[in-house]
Amino acid sequence: MIQTMPSFNLLLSMPGGSEWILIIAIVLLMFGGKKIPELMRGLGKGMREFKDAKDHVSTEIEKGMTDVKKKEEMAAVTTN
Repeated sequence: MIQTMPSFNLLLSMPGGSEWILIIAIVLLMFGGKKIPELMRGLGKGMREFKDAKDHVSTEIEKGMTDVKKKEEMAAVTTN
């Protein structure tokens, strides 16, 4: 008889309430209460920098697309 493995999605599900408490307890034990605000500040700064970089790339892509449209319009005007 063939045994089936548990679904891969079940292995990657979000932790429940008791798991979160265990994770928080481990983090507190590893880093201590004084280091956690410093770690969170660093995490927030990293997320802010990532968002700023993402916005910059989006802006550059939109600017490039409008430049291409303007060039196409100019080419259409000059050929007519």
